[in-house]
Formats: sequence, C-alpha cells, structure tokens
Amino acid sequence: GVVDMSRLNQDQSNRSEMHAGIRNATALLQQEVGQAGRVAFPNPVALTAAVAAGTNTVGVTSTTGMFVDGFGGGVRLVIGHGATQEVVTVTNVNTGANQITAVFGSAHAIGARVAPAAGFGQGVIPTDHANGSNGSTPSVLKIVGDINGDGNMVYVEYTCSWLEGRLYRNMMPFTAGAKPGVTVEQVLLDNLLPNPPDPDGTVPPCFSYQQHTISGRTYVVNVAIMTTVRTHDRHPVTGEFQVVTKALLNVAPRNVFHTWQMASLGYANRIQPLPATVVTLLN
Repeated sequence: GVVDMSRLNQDQSNRSEMHAGIRNATALLQQEVGQAGRVAFPNPVALTAAVAAGTNTVGVTSTTGMFVDGFGGGVRLVIGHGATQEVVTVTNVNTGANQITAVFGSAHAIGARVAPAAGFGQGVIPTDHANGSNGSTPSVLKIVGDINGDGNMVYVEYTCSWLEGRLYRNMMPFTAGAKPGVTVEQVLLDNLLPNPPDPDGTVPPCFSYQQHTISGRTYVVNVAIMTTVRTHDRHPVTGEFQVVTKALLNVAPRNVFHTWQMASLGYANRIQPLPATVVTLLN
C-alpha cells in the first residue's frame, strides 16, 4: 500500500508539473500577443514651449520611446486636444535637449498633451515582412510593442525548437543594437515535442498566422498557438512518458487589429511605422 501510494504521488506530481508548465507558458503567450503593437511612453509627455504652425522644433518633457528612422517615417504623435488636435510625423529627435521637429498644421500652447498615435501595424511581424528582413515563421513568433504594459517598448522572440525540445522567450529593448543569443535562462518550456499530426499526416506548427494586406502593408490579426510537452519522468508503472497538447486557436493581437481597422477606414496616418532598430533585430 505504501509503495502504491508513493507511485501515485509521483505520478500526480509529474502530471501537475507538466500541466502547470504548459498552462503558464500559453497564458504568457496569450497575454503578450494581446499586447503586441501597443505604442506607449513611460511617462506623460507635454510641450515645454509654445509652437507655431509650420516646420518647427519644440521642447517636450521627454523623448523616451520616440524614433525617427522608421520605415515609413518617424513616430506619429497626437498633439493637443479639441479643435487644434492633430497627428504629426516627427522628423528629428534631439534626446539631449528633449526636442522634436515636425511639420505642425496648427499652433499649440505650452503644456499641450503629446501622445503616440494608434500602434504598430506590424506589432506581430508578418511572415512576408517587407524591407527584405526575416518575418515570423511557423517556429519563431516575433512581436514588438509595450508588451509588459510599463510604457517601455520591447522586441520579443518566441522560438519553438523541437530539435532541442525547448520553447525560448528572448526579450530586449526595441532600440537594442544587437539581438542577444538564447540561453538556458530564457527557456519557457522544456521537454517540447512535435505536435500530433493531423489526419492527413501534416504536423501542425507551433505558430500559424491569419494575415490581411491593405495598401501593401500586411497585418497579423490572429495567431494560433499549439505546443506539446511530455513529463520529465516516466510513469512509475508503464514506464512511458505522459504527453499533453495545448492549443490556442484564436489569439487576437488587439492593438494590431485596431490598426488594421483604421487602415481599412483610410486612417493610415495614425499607424506607426516599424522602427529601423526593430527591422535590424529581425535578422
């Protein structure tokens, strides 16, 4: 009886550890894909001086998170409120002096609110990403935005390696000069296996994407995630590994979906371009 209870306890602990690991990993994936594409600043930003209409340089309380080298121009900012509210494209950022340069259509008073417009249309990097860089793949999910909800934009790669039996999560600032290599500290799931084959024999990938293209820009509006893991230890009686598969078939990156809707309505001027630093990190 003691031996049987010991085996049962070992079996249940083994199962619990496996289910907890895959449940936590898929919950994190679902949350972070949902945040993909969000553009935010760490703190509220306002003009520190009045600015007239035309091409002008003006001071702001902070330039953190702003960029000018995106494919399609610099960061889009919403300036002011009410009748004078407008969206401008930043053409220069002076981080040392906390100044931005843009073409203003209206005059704005000191203290006018400054906020990022909409979000990244390619918050989930599409598989056919433009600019000749590597997009997301069936085994590598690439996302960018305020993923952690703290106002700091980051670039994240999830790599599903059936060869190594691991799911990696590699996160870095969106302005990082180079992508760090994956290490054991970045393992999100261990004992990863290929997914069970479909009736036609096709093995489903870890990541699949629903994409729509408008005016040459591709938007990922849905991500399907499927992972299969086995227990660390064999079953004490059968000697076999226990296996579980977890599938999330409709994970919507809500910020990307919102930009896709705006593009469909013709409001492309509010959609943020993908920063050149992120395009470099895709390789």
